[in-house]
Amino acid sequence: MRELFDEVAGKSPLDPREASRLSSRTPLRKRFYTAAEVAEGPDGFAITLDGKTVRTPGKHVLAAPVREIAEAIAAEWNAQKELIDPMSMPLTRLANSVIDGVAWNTRAVIDDAAKYFETDLLLYRAGFPDALVAKQAEHWDPVLGWAADELGAHFILAEGVMHVRQPDKAIAAALAKMPVDPWSVGAFHLVTTLTGSALLALALKLGALDKVQAWTAAHVDEDWNREKWGSDDEVEARRASRLLDFEAAAMVLNAIR
Repeated sequence: MRELFDEVAGKSPLDPREASRLSSRTPLRKRFYTAAEVAEGPDGFAITLDGKTVRTPGKHVLAAPVREIAEAIAAEWNAQKELIDPMSMPLTRLANSVIDGVAWNTRAVIDDAAKYFETDLLLYRAGFPDALVAKQAEHWDPVLGWAADELGAHFILAEGVMHVRQPDKAIAAALAKMPVDPWSVGAFHLVTTLTGSALLALALKLGALDKVQAWTAAHVDEDWNREKWGSDDEVEARRASRLLDFEAAAMVLNAIR
């Protein structure tokens, strides 16, 4: 079923959101199967459509390391109506990216996500207004306190956008807790790029934050501006799309924790 994934999920670049953009340029394919199920085998928990194993664009078996993830992927396929809409299948897109991309390049993906510790969202604070300063402190300071107390990672805060070099010991302490298995790495990378914060991704992975807390913390500035100036349909649609990807990644991190 490689051709199916070529049409539904793109060519599996590292970033699943890019797969979404690519797949949206092609016509949606009609649903042709009755049921998606999970079958345990040598590759893990594989997804089948009417008993036939689904393969990725890279010709690998679409299989998850734990049943919980595989059943959630199968549920996405079962939820499709007359047409198969990849935009409504964030776990399938993430799985495709992990299996065809991250699994063969895990170290590079870890290194790419780790760069965020140098310029993490949580480290750069507003100088004004006071209410925004307080809001950032409310949501971000507990994460930094957790990193210092539990990981031994003491980061330096900065005001504005002027770059501040972070202590090597802080970076090393955070890096030591990063995931190494491909699925967690792929999910971690996605959370990091969606939020702009490897610290939030790490707190989510290690259970210091739940997904609602992490998402809210990542959008303190955006929510502040929205409350003051309002929003529009296009902005809200983009946010909703990003939330779907975020929740898929959070589900993977939690399932493999």
